[in-house]
Amino acid sequence: MKLNRVLPILFMIMFLVMVGFGIIIPVLPFYAENLGASPTELGLLMAVYSLMQLFFAPMWGRISDRFGRKPVILIGIFGLSLSFFMLALSTEVWMLFAARIVGGILSAANMPTVMAYVADITTEEERSKGMGIIGVATGLGFIFGPAIGGVFTNIDLHAPFYLAGALSFLTLIFVIIFLKESLPYSNRELQKNKKKQSIGKVIREPFAMLYFLQFFITLSLAGLEATFAYFAAVKAGLDAVSLGYIFMIMGLASAAVQGNMGKLTKKFGEIRIIEIGIIISALGFALILFTNSFVTAAIFLAIFGVGNGVIRPSVSSLLTKKSKAGYGSTTGFLSSFDSLGRIIGPVLGGLLYSMAIELPYISGIIISVVALILFRGSAQQLLKRQARG
Repeated sequence: MKLNRVLPILFMIMFLVMVGFGIIIPVLPFYAENLGASPTELGLLMAVYSLMQLFFAPMWGRISDRFGRKPVILIGIFGLSLSFFMLALSTEVWMLFAARIVGGILSAANMPTVMAYVADITTEEERSKGMGIIGVATGLGFIFGPAIGGVFTNIDLHAPFYLAGALSFLTLIFVIIFLKESLPYSNRELQKNKKKQSIGKVIREPFAMLYFLQFFITLSLAGLEATFAYFAAVKAGLDAVSLGYIFMIMGLASAAVQGNMGKLTKKFGEIRIIEIGIIISALGFALILFTNSFVTAAIFLAIFGVGNGVIRPSVSSLLTKKSKAGYGSTTGFLSSFDSLGRIIGPVLGGLLYSMAIELPYISGIIISVVALILFRGSAQQLLKRQARG
């Protein structure tokens, strides 16, 4: 299976999936409020989706190791489409929760299985390039999705949900037609016979720090996303429109660097790139404290986006190389740690912001420094094992 032929298909799949997901982001709070949801219920509505992904992503990863990638990707995209239509037809708050739970459980199949698919079709030298392309698709989808959703919200509050459901269904058809299975039956037997992972085994492995690193970077990013609108309004008087452009610039900066992961990895290697990415992220957090205008906010968040952007595909690439488990199982656990960060990050960020508006970003610096120290120790262990093995 030729990489240059398959990666554009995977790019389009993840882009369409994330556009569909992003479409509902601007409207869901207003939609839930219209149905009588309280602020607490709205928070739980956002959290329950990530909670389902936390629990179910490893399961879907293991299933993809056993039955192949394409069927599991189809289940994930079908789940998204179903949940969007369920949201569109909801008339009570409990129906919104049902839709988010169904969507979280089934769509948890998407990211780990697509990453496992990339691992199937790439050599170790090409792995970071493939993971970077998926990162670009995800980032661009998140940029365009909310913008499209905002436009359709002006037509009708139900319109974005129907649009997202239809787009996901079209993506499902696209996968059926164009995506070939990456894991032949003989390879599935090999994946099944690999070491089975539990959370206990995961945290005892020499590369376990990579999972925790994913948690740390997502935790700090989610905290930033939850609080920066308030911070920028106080520090620079920025409104929602300006913030939309700023986050778009951050996303484009992150996508640009992820698109060059192949070249960067060949030059520096994943370990060095992760270290550089953590340092740049910490620098971005520090600079954000000095935000005083649209221009400074855009530049500082773009710097943070570059650092954050290079870490993620490098972690995915390194884990699939080092783990003795199947690719699906490995990427499933990685997605779980990512979801855990998305659950805790906004709550922690909001709590810190209520204490002092600079605290979410100061804590981001501290988390980055701690992550760098722990990762360096873990990386040295890995390098020593490689030298002995």
